[in-house]
Amino acid sequence: MPDLPPDPVVSCAWLAERLDAPDIRVIDATWFMPSDPRDAKALFAERRIPGASHFDIDEIADTSSPLPHMLPPPEKFASRMKKRGVGDGTRVVIYDNQGLFSAARVWWMFRVMGHEDVVVLDGGFPAWERAGHPIETGAPQQRMERHFTPRVRNDLVRDLADMRRLVTEARTPILDARPAPRFSGEAAEPRAGLKSGHMPGALSVPSGSLIDEAGSLKSADELRKIFADAGADVSQTAVCTCGSGVTAAIIALALARIGKWDAAVYDGSWAEWGSRDDTPIETGA
Repeated sequence: MPDLPPDPVVSCAWLAERLDAPDIRVIDATWFMPSDPRDAKALFAERRIPGASHFDIDEIADTSSPLPHMLPPPEKFASRMKKRGVGDGTRVVIYDNQGLFSAARVWWMFRVMGHEDVVVLDGGFPAWERAGHPIETGAPQQRMERHFTPRVRNDLVRDLADMRRLVTEARTPILDARPAPRFSGEAAEPRAGLKSGHMPGALSVPSGSLIDEAGSLKSADELRKIFADAGADVSQTAVCTCGSGVTAAIIALALARIGKWDAAVYDGSWAEWGSRDDTPIETGA
């Protein structure tokens, strides 16, 4: 495994200085909740960071699964990256149009597929635009294909069987990224057919609490305090969960910023756990 970058997040200035480097590949990972009318593909087609390619979380997925945007088979991921000119030896920079939201999911996906040379653009496209950096319009650039070798890291993924065991053992920190009212069961889930509440023993770490008003990931010291206030022992390997496996990756990204690169994500998350009759659920804070 190559050396991990010192920080999983890079600044707009950092990217602007390296945008034309032959080994840099920029990916627009914008994704919106099903209730949001915005169209990620249309936004990408209209305006983007120069040279970026679009990553469709719902298509680069296991589309045979009834659950939303589950991890794709490694050969599918490799094929999609090859067509985007992303391969072995490239440094991948990921952003989204919301500051910091879905980019973290794609960062985690690359790491699951064994590609560690991947970072997230702090503040995303809004920060890039505010800084006055160039914006590309018209047809996206086409990259030469490049071989991508997947080396799947199963240690970064948890499934339903894993979560049943972890809930029973009650030793591993389970960190839930959903807003507090959904965690407590006071607010309904945005997806139909899901129960309200959380997994027994889980801790509430809303993903929004990890991001500042400008859409940037908070500092390492701020993040350590947030985890401590939530009662999370981050000296242990944590498992991150959310509604459908997207914002859980923001917790994993925040943990990496404080030096904890081994956090796993429960891919099915509440879309799976909350849809079943045989999974225990708690309510309350």
